[in-house]
Amino acid sequence: MGWSRVGLSAAGLVAFFVAWEALARSGIAPGLLLPPPSRLPEAIASEIKAGYWLAMIGHSLWHYSIGLTVGSVLGIGFGIACALSARTEAATAWVVRMLRPIPAIAWIPFAIIWFGVTETAAAFIIAITVFWLNFFATLTAVRSVDKDLLEMGAAFGQGDLWPRLFKLVLPGAAPGILAGMRAGLGQGWMTVVAAELFGIPGIGLRMMEASGLLATHVVVLYMVTIAALYGLTDFLFVRLQNRLLEWQR
Repeated sequence: MGWSRVGLSAAGLVAFFVAWEALARSGIAPGLLLPPPSRLPEAIASEIKAGYWLAMIGHSLWHYSIGLTVGSVLGIGFGIACALSARTEAATAWVVRMLRPIPAIAWIPFAIIWFGVTETAAAFIIAITVFWLNFFATLTAVRSVDKDLLEMGAAFGQGDLWPRLFKLVLPGAAPGILAGMRAGLGQGWMTVVAAELFGIPGIGLRMMEASGLLATHVVVLYMVTIAALYGLTDFLFVRLQNRLLEWQR
């Protein structure tokens, strides 16, 4: 069943690229507006030769990793604190409701003012996006831990904060917390481009430069690159997630 699913997924991807190629070559859409996938080898060869492709990936991976780490750690920590302490949640409830609807890209002016046009500014924007995903996922996951389990743990001497947290709460909430982290992986890549549009070296900036030169096949190359990077990070995270949750099977 597993291999058949992989085969169907691969066939669907191939069919997508074939349909894309056929549409681009049909003349319905000009080649400049819809470059065919067959131009991707040309694009990647020229970008590698010019020294752009690997350099842009390296820049993006750097501030993506920093933003993802900071946002995940703070989001998970704050979510646990609010879930375990009614006073903490009450004290921050209105602040959360005020800040949550503000999109990460709205913080770009402040990021530039505070950090300048630097990779720190890009990491800050990514961290904000990842923070909220992890915060709400963790808050929900910790609240969903079986109360009977917590009462039983208290009866067996695990009622204090740290034993309860590490022996009962975190193991019980782990699936939900990891699901939030996985969502943050994808959303972080979506934010990378927006975070780089104001001049930070990376995939997003290179896409803007290429679009300004009407090199749409290069733009498509970096779109596919982002998809591939997300696919790789998601695959590795799922492998780690399965290993961490193996005890539940």
